[in-house]
Parts: sequence; structure tokens; C-alpha cells
Amino acid sequence: MKIGFVGTGVMGRSMAGHLMDGGHELTVYNRTRSKAQELLDRGAGWADTPAGAARDADVVMTIVGFPADVEEVYFGEKGILPEAPDGCVLVDMTTSRPDLAVRIAEEAGTRGITTLDAPVSGGDVGAREARLSIMVGGPEATFVRIRPLFELMGRNIVHQGPAGSGQHTKMCNQIAIAAGMLGVCEAVSYARTAGLDPETVLESIGSGAAASWSLSNLAPRMIAGNFDPGFYVKHFIKDLSIALESAQAMGLRTPGLALAKQLYEELAAAGGEDNGTQALYKLYMT
Repeated sequence: MKIGFVGTGVMGRSMAGHLMDGGHELTVYNRTRSKAQELLDRGAGWADTPAGAARDADVVMTIVGFPADVEEVYFGEKGILPEAPDGCVLVDMTTSRPDLAVRIAEEAGTRGITTLDAPVSGGDVGAREARLSIMVGGPEATFVRIRPLFELMGRNIVHQGPAGSGQHTKMCNQIAIAAGMLGVCEAVSYARTAGLDPETVLESIGSGAAASWSLSNLAPRMIAGNFDPGFYVKHFIKDLSIALESAQAMGLRTPGLALAKQLYEELAAAGGEDNGTQALYKLYMT
């Protein structure tokens, strides 16, 4: 397929590379061209705008930072929707607002274009190793058509329902991670304060009832003082804000989510917004 790929950051660069490995022809766009250079060196084409990446594409995939970026990429003056050809499939893999996914689907439908909202989970490691979890909303027939592309990037690929369903599922994912991250930080902090070797503690608790992806993958980074981003704090705060707003709109109480958001905002205010999410541990180090 001819694929336009918009967003070659920490996650997108690896994801786009897997599509190239699968034999697909890519044209890429990113606000900072240098972040796409590795793909260009491998033979990807370059577009100067999101519209340019969409032109003549069979599929356009996007993974950018914030809902405002999604709106600009799709609806902006140099956006995708005016240039995407009939029959094209648009796949937004950004974690974004469910209502925005529905809006994109409705506008695309007036132009003979179908869409999927397909946010991912698994962080930089999952993207690099092509084992992301991909949560998909949109028409089932379109999902079936695009699934072979998803299989190049992930292992757990589930169609959740109509437009917006992928984003709602990702909110469930982020809520679970947010509350779990508090537990991981507090467990590692407790181990240190009690005079234990945290790495040895992980050997005991990492395969029992306390096991989780965050405990296995991010706790070792905390212990090593490695706060490099697999997923940025600033983007996680964005996700938690969307989840909290969506929960409140449904009349749902989420006190754990609210506390996690508060603590991550404290971390960002202290200069940690460009750290990885495991940097929440810094609040427990002082």
C-alpha cells in the first residue's frame, strides 16, 4: 500500500519503520524533519505538509501529540481531509478525545473516506519491538482491511466498536496505568526506605499478584535513575485530563485518576514534563 505517515516521534518512528519492513511505500511528514531522517535514509518519501502526505495515499496514519495537533493535522489549512483521495482510510493512532474521533469520522464520511481511531499502548519498547496493544474504533469492515498493517506494529489488536470506541478504550488503559503507577512508585520507595535492595524486591513481587507492565518495565528504570521518555509526562497529563473530563461528563467518580493527575502536574511544574512517566518516582525521592 501507499501509506502517508504523519508523526515520527518516539513512537511513530518505530511504527513507520515496521510498515516499511512490511514492504509498504511510505511518505512521511513531521514538524521537525530531523526526527524523520532515519526513515528518509531508508527510502521513505518526504512531504512538506500533512496534506502532502495524504495525497495519493491508500492509507494515512497519524500519531501526534495533543488533540489540538490532531485537529490541525486533519482540519487545518494544510490538513489531511481536503487532500485525501476517495476510498482512502484515515487512521489516527494518537491518544485523543473520543468526541474528536467521531467528528473526524463524520467529516470524512461526507468525502467518501473512512476512518479508524486506533490509539496504542506499550510505550517506546512496545513500538520498537512491534508488540503494541492497538485499540480500534470505526467500521468493522475497515478494521478488517487495515488489520494487516496493525499486525506489523502490534500483537494485541482488538476492534472495540464504532468511531470513538478506540479512544474510550485507551482512556480505560490510562486510568489503570495512572493508579498503578502510584503503587509502583510507592512500592519502590518503601523498599528503599526499609533498607531492602529494590531490584531483589522486584524479583519477588514482579511475578506474583502485584505483577504489571509498569512494575516489570518502568520500576527498573526508576531504580536506575533513568527518567528518559518512553512516553512523555506532558502527554500523559493530556491523557489523564481527557479521561477525567470524559468520566465527569458521564457522572463517574475517579478519585485515583484525579490524584494521579494532580501528582503528575506537580512533577511537570517542577520541570519534569519532558521526562518519562516513571519520573513520578522523583516525588518520592525527596
